[in-house]
Amino acid sequence: MASTLVWQWLFQPVYGVLNWLLSRVGVLGDLTQHDWTTSAFSAFALVWLLVVWQSVPFVALTLHAGLTQIPRSYYEAAAIDGAGPVRVFATITLPFLRPVLGLVTILSVIWDFTVFNQIWILTQGGPSGQTTTLGIWTFTTAFSKNSFGQGGAIAVVSVLLLLAMTAVYVRRLVRSGETL
Repeated sequence: MASTLVWQWLFQPVYGVLNWLLSRVGVLGDLTQHDWTTSAFSAFALVWLLVVWQSVPFVALTLHAGLTQIPRSYYEAAAIDGAGPVRVFATITLPFLRPVLGLVTILSVIWDFTVFNQIWILTQGGPSGQTTTLGIWTFTTAFSKNSFGQGGAIAVVSVLLLLAMTAVYVRRLVRSGETL
């Protein structure tokens, strides 16, 4: 929540640091009064950038941990055989990182399904519902429209979608012989 409030301050129409900086640079003209949440594209981009920015540390550390587990002898053998960087990546790095990439992807999808605070604080699902996700839709249906049954049904369907995606990942992982 704190990082979302900082993000909101950075992109604030009158006092936002980013608007001031872009206006000083002068590339896009005077943006001191520009509200990034009024158009669907810029509001979605604003939320997307925030979610990506918040997930970078986890993804980077997890991929770094995966890279450190690849034996250096494979890279040395590829260098002796004369393999280029693309070939080394395709035949050594990517196959070793495939389970880690799958795990990072499924966890990112699960976390992105639960993105609520960022969207609610920045746009409340607007403009015109363009940044409404399943989480926002569940909340507004259940609590704004007092339709708790429909909101609960949306939440259950969301969980079932996540369960199906996770089951596909776990099945592929088990089939490939990797351990959980």
